[in-house]
Amino acid sequence: MRGFKVAKGFENSSIILPKRQTKNSAGYDFYVASDTIIKAHSVALIPTGVKAYMESDEVLKIYVRSSMPLKRKITLANNVGIIDSDYYENPDNDGHIMIQVLNFGDSDVLIKKDERIAQGVFLKYLLADDDNTSESRLGGFGSTK
Repeated sequence: MRGFKVAKGFENSSIILPKRQTKNSAGYDFYVASDTIIKAHSVALIPTGVKAYMESDEVLKIYVRSSMPLKRKITLANNVGIIDSDYYENPDNDGHIMIQVLNFGDSDVLIKKDERIAQGVFLKYLLADDDNTSESRLGGFGSTK
């Protein structure tokens, strides 16, 4: 099972849950939860108001929409966002997915509410034979060591 829900604190914000635009699209488009200005040559976190649930051996990878770098001078600051299955409903932020973007242009950019900013792709992943990690996530964004 995998999917999306509205994160706590955004229940009354008319959040658009991620969706695919065509039947053969791999990515689910993420929409902006509120108007956000990204200053020139700066990094900003864009709220989506969304959290994702998935199987324990799955990951949600977040990519910038292909038109953003060319048209808006916006790219992901971390190149690819990684949303682990245990990020969902964590105690710090309920698993709220924030899109970390870099404005590499010379002008501030306004990203408007309900604008599509990124896309997410669910994938299975494999573990190494000698993997014995037993730690559990205790926090939200940037909480793993």
